[in-house]
Amino acid sequence: MSEIQLILFLVETLRYRMADARLEPDRGDVAEKVVIVAIFVALAIAVGAVITKAVTGDATNISHQITASQ
Repeated sequence: MSEIQLILFLVETLRYRMADARLEPDRGDVAEKVVIVAIFVALAIAVGAVITKAVTGDATNISHQITASQ
């Protein structure tokens, strides 16, 4: 196989793969999915912070009540 034949083969293969990719129905959904996942991660972190603050506050109150009752 000569170099020109190899180049023509590679160009034709690339054209075929590009045409196949254009027909793909899920094309371009990656950015949208990344944004949605990032939003869910931010919400999970916020909920975790709220829960941690509530538990820490309750633990402090319980600790103060135990110390006051002794």
